[in-house]
Parts: sequence; structure tokens; C-alpha cells
Amino acid sequence: MGEASTTSPAGGFTPAKIIGSLGIVFGDIGTSPIYTFRECLNAAGKGADPATVTDLLSLILWTLLIVVTLKYVVFVMRADNEGEGGIVALLGLAREEEPSSRLSHLLLIAGLVGAALFFGDGMITPAISVLSAVEGLDTATAFFHPYIVPITVAVLVALFLVQSRGSAKIGFLFGPVMVVWFALLAVTGAVRLFAHPAVLAGLDPRHAMAFLATHGTVSLVVLGSAFLSVTGAEALYADMGHFGRGPIRLSWSSLVLPALALNYLGQGANVLVDPDALHNPFYRMFPGWAIYPVVGLAALATVIASQAVISGAFSLAQQAIQVSLMPRLDVRQTSDEAAGQVYVPQVNWILMVAVIGLVLGFGSSERLASAYGIAVSGTMVITTLLLAVVARKRWRWGLPLTVAVIGAFGVVDVAFFVANALKVADGGWFPLLVGALVFIVMSTWHRGRTLVVERMDEENSAIEAFVRDGAPSLHRVKGTGVFLASPRGTIPASLAENIRHNKVLHERVVLLTVITEPTPYVPAERRMVVQPMDQNISRVFLHFGFAERPDVPRALALDGDRFSIDLDETSFFVGRALSVPGKRRGLAPWRERLFAFLSHNAVGAADYFGLPPARAVEIGMQVDL
Repeated sequence: MGEASTTSPAGGFTPAKIIGSLGIVFGDIGTSPIYTFRECLNAAGKGADPATVTDLLSLILWTLLIVVTLKYVVFVMRADNEGEGGIVALLGLAREEEPSSRLSHLLLIAGLVGAALFFGDGMITPAISVLSAVEGLDTATAFFHPYIVPITVAVLVALFLVQSRGSAKIGFLFGPVMVVWFALLAVTGAVRLFAHPAVLAGLDPRHAMAFLATHGTVSLVVLGSAFLSVTGAEALYADMGHFGRGPIRLSWSSLVLPALALNYLGQGANVLVDPDALHNPFYRMFPGWAIYPVVGLAALATVIASQAVISGAFSLAQQAIQVSLMPRLDVRQTSDEAAGQVYVPQVNWILMVAVIGLVLGFGSSERLASAYGIAVSGTMVITTLLLAVVARKRWRWGLPLTVAVIGAFGVVDVAFFVANALKVADGGWFPLLVGALVFIVMSTWHRGRTLVVERMDEENSAIEAFVRDGAPSLHRVKGTGVFLASPRGTIPASLAENIRHNKVLHERVVLLTVITEPTPYVPAERRMVVQPMDQNISRVFLHFGFAERPDVPRALALDGDRFSIDLDETSFFVGRALSVPGKRRGLAPWRERLFAFLSHNAVGAADYFGLPPARAVEIGMQVDL
């Protein structure tokens, strides 16, 4: 069936990576038992009769097996982009293997939609996870009921306030906590299962199929609730670069899946023994004296789950910036050892306001569950679409095999998406609205930047012509001038403006082009390409992966034998385009205004590329869009 790349910078089965994957990768899916079975029971609306409980358990367990185990663990995780995973990494693979401009553009749009929906999911996950954990206090006593929402808000505010410190400083706690959490899920579920082993019939997939075939519209509603059990599945793929494919697969098959299965079966057994457990089947598995410590552990586990999603949003934002899908933001490295650990303040505060607004607006995890799932299911549909392209072009699968395997996953994904679409009126509109807004921003920025580069290049001469005809007549001054240039082969607008105003040229000129590759990392030996030209002018190409921070001065100083530069004698010139409305066809007027707003508030190129402030010169110019 063809082989996926086996390259993985995080490869290896060290205990630290296995335990670490439990904390970061499985936080979301590991806390879903708190609310998933409850929502399935509510959606079925038939109480706790044995037939309904068996059908619902079968639906949840086989959803875990098909979506997580078969689709993600077995197949999707084979599509690694030099060890990295996630929607942007998969988009890079798909577009690399499909160079056709038309299809490549369609794949880009699909990737934009998937990335946009991820941000919608990133807002709901912390809200529903932490709120559902704190609601456990209600099981012990009604005294805490008025304080559930305030306590949840306080926990979430604290979570977002510590993001600037980086997850590395508290990450060593994540794995051990989740080991305890999964052990608790398994032991508690096994004890309840022992009291009513008849629910093991839920392992038979025929119960799930019979329920879907005989319950009409209700089956779709229940399917949307059962989907809550796999809402963290995308994290398995997105975090593959941190831990490697092997440790994630081992953790899932040896601990996470068995613990989840035992806990769901235990919840089913418990509601058959204790009908009062219908209101909160998860917490009612525990004796009264254990409620408070379990709530504390659950709250910590949901904070870890939220941390994984928030960190994923930071990483996705960084990758989107690198490939010109988002305006440049302030991306801060929070770890000297792990390149993927970043903090993006703007994203953090937007997420915090949205998450707290969701908690205050919906007020309960039960109501939030109505909004949860549609963004994740949409992202899964996009993942399957991109995976089909990779399977055909990269893995060399034949059409029948692609249709049989990837097509089957597509049918399942679409079924879940349709089921979750029923939630739109009850709150599902929120992640769709967020996704639509993020898509508009990303598509506008990408199109606007493309037009800006095209317009600026139209007005400037080719580099070869300038070296031959323009440079010899100019007066030269001491020092080195580095001008950021596009890869299109024309002189940079900043160089043209500098010559127009100052009528001089540095004695040494470097036309620097920064290129983002469709791979996450670029090795040091392929970082820089130098093309010497006449008149002491050089073209230099710096290649960065989409998961790397483009530190230009450091990259220029990397290979002193081939290219030496004295930063103290160098001036860096960058252009800042100011878009103005014009008569040329480009962007719609409202998108021109949006692009101008984004450009005005974007981090300057000098800061983003790490240029020394005292050596950077920014030249503004107007561009007619």
C-alpha cells in the first residue's frame, strides 16, 4: 500500500515520551467520559433501560475504534510531514504532491477551512472541559451550585494568565497526572462493570448498527452526542511531532483505549443499577467521600486538556503566519530546547475572552455540548479529503483502494458532520461563526499579500537588468545593505525607493529572499543558498520550515566560510506596503479595508525576522490593490 515517511525528529520509545504523550496528546479525549455518556442518554430520551444502554455503549465504543484507532492511529498518522502532523502539515504534503495550480488552490481553500474550524474548536474545548469537571461539586452538595460558573471562570483565567510562561515549565506534571487519571477511569469502570457484566454486550457492533437503522432522526441526534467521545482525536495527529508516532500509538492501545472503554462500560452498568445516576453517570460512580478529590483531579485533567488545545492554537497560528495565511503576530519562543513551544499573546487573549464568554453565555456543560462537535467533525472531513490526495499521490495507492479505505472514513466523517449540524440552532452556530471569521481573515490576508507582491514587482525592473544597467552608474557608500526581496526576480521595492530618494548604493548589496518550505524544518546545510552577481551584489535565499521561527541574522551568520557578514556594518532595509483603494480589480472594497487594517496591526517585518533594531530601516510605500 506504499510507505509513509518514517522521518520523525521525535522518534523513539523513551518512557518520558510515552508518559508525556499521555499528558499532552490525550488530555481532551481522556476527559470526554465526564460528559459524553450523559449527553447520549439525554439525546436518546428513553431512560436507563438495558437495550438503550447497550446500544449507546456500542455506538460510543465503535466510534472510538473506527475514528481514533483505525482512521487516525493506523492511517492518518502515517502521513507525517518529516515527523510533523496537523492540518497545515497535511496541507503541505497534499499540495506538494499535487502541483496543478487549480487543484492546489482548491486544496488550499480546504486547508483554510480546516484550520479556521480548529480555532472554533479551540474556544469550546476549555469551556466545556473545565465546566464539566467543576460541575461534579453539584453531585456532592447543592451548596456549590451558585458558584460553579464563578469557579470555572477563575480556573480558566488562571490558565490563560500563565500561558506566557510556556507549557514546558509545568509540562513535567502533565504525564503523571494523566497516568493517575486513566488509572482511575479504568479501575472505577472495572469495579462497576463487575457488578453488572451484561453491558459487555455493547462490544458487539450490531447493537450500534441496529440502533442507527431503527431510530430515525433520534439516531442522528445520538450520533452527534456519541461524537463527543472522539473530539480530541485530531490531537493525536497534530502533536505527533512532539513525541513521535510510536509512543502515541503505544499509549493509545495499551492504556488510553482500555481505560476509556472500561469507564464507559462502567457508567452503563452503574445507571442500570442506580437510575439516579442518569443525571451525572460519571460522578455517580464514586462514593460520596471521594467526590471532592475526584473533582479536583478532574479539574486538573481538564486544565491539561485545555492546555493542549491552547498550545495547538499557538502552533497553528505560527505555522499559518509562516505560509502567509495570517498576518505576522508576536510569536514568542517559550523553550530553548523545543522549537514547537511558542506563545502568541494576541491569540491567547482572544481565546480567553471567547472561552469565558462561552461559559457565562451557556452556563452549563450540557448546553455547551449542543455547540460542541460541529467544528471538530468539519476538520475531520477536511483531514480525510487531504489524506485521500496524499494516499493517491504520495503512497501510490490505486483508485479502488483509496475509495475503499479513505472513502469509508469519509462516509463516517460526513455522517458525524450531518449529525452535529443538527446542533446549529442550539449553539453550533458559534464555532461555525468563529470559523467563518477566521477563514475570511486568512483568505483575505493570503490574497492581499499575493496582490501586494505582484503589484510591487510590476513596478520594478528585473534584478539582472539592474545589475547590468543601473548599479554601475550609482555612487557607492561604505557598508553592506541587505534588502528583503520577493522570489520573483525583481529588485525589492525598498531598494528602488532607497535609490530614488538617496541616489546611492552600498558597496556591498545583498538581495535577501526568505522562503518557507512545505516541510516543518529545514536542515542547516540547506538553510542558505548564495548566488554571487556582478557589481558586488549577491542574491541570498534563506529556507525555513513552516514550524520554524525565521531568525535572519542567525541564519546569515551560520556559514561564515561561504558567506560572511559583519552585522555591525550592515543595514537591513525592509518595505512596508500601505494598501490604498484603486480602480484595478483585486479585492472587494470591504476586503481591501480589512486587509489594510490587518497590515496596519501586523508585526513589522524587522521584528518578525529578528533584525537588529538599530540596523533596520523600514521604508513605506503605497500599493494600489
